[in-house]
Amino acid sequence: MNPVLIGGIPIGGGNPLVLIAGPCVVEGRDITLETARGVAAIASRHGFPLIFKSSYKKANRTSSSSFTGLGMEEALAILGEVRDTLGVPVLTDIHSESEASRAAEVADVLQIPAFLCRQTDLLHAAGRTGRVVNIKKGQFLAPADMSHAAEKVRETGNTRILLTERGTTFGYHNLVVDMRGLSIMRDLGYPVILDATHSVQLPGGDRGGTQSGGQPEFIFPIARAGVAAGIDGLFLEIHPDPPHALSDAASQLALALLDPLLQQIRAIDTAVRVSGAFRS
Repeated sequence: MNPVLIGGIPIGGGNPLVLIAGPCVVEGRDITLETARGVAAIASRHGFPLIFKSSYKKANRTSSSSFTGLGMEEALAILGEVRDTLGVPVLTDIHSESEASRAAEVADVLQIPAFLCRQTDLLHAAGRTGRVVNIKKGQFLAPADMSHAAEKVRETGNTRILLTERGTTFGYHNLVVDMRGLSIMRDLGYPVILDATHSVQLPGGDRGGTQSGGQPEFIFPIARAGVAAGIDGLFLEIHPDPPHALSDAASQLALALLDPLLQQIRAIDTAVRVSGAFRS
């Protein structure tokens, strides 16, 4: 596997585990910068390269009354300030072909949401920007089927592709992470990321079905298991005060818990690499 380079950070190919982390959505300038500084300090303390993530827009919401964002221009400007102030690469979602080129002016990584991972025109638009494209595996797809999504990006001449696991749905407001899928997707030849926070969502399973619920108590064990399985990056949505977050309040990790989680992750990742079990 050839590593994917993001702002000087290599992912895959046996390179150090990368942290992709930040709040679900850009809620405002101050809270985004506060969170970014906190995440960056903790990641640095434990020696994890950081890619900051946050969506400038949340197009897929359970209820039409849910918060979707500040507006594209304002939110992208805040993400640009995070990138320039902290010197970290930035990842954000796109939802339509028309958004790709504008988002690529700010973001180092364009993320394809799981529900949109089969959208050919969207994948082509993301690929044509030349930015790294992180494709989230659809909750409805088998891991091996992600080869087709990746191939659509490759058709544009862009081979800078990441694949992200975020759980598989069997209905009934639940998701299941099959750790075998991480190896299956790595065998496709792309770096694999585990999203340990969306994986604990209960889609549409809270407040009478008007928003997604979650089981954040499982973030730690899912993250630990994924690192033990040999992932290339760990994806976490993080908020200083998750119960009051404007999106995914029930599944984001509290910023105060990031330090102990990364301490555990560092120990597991080191053990896997020292044992020679890590596959490049």
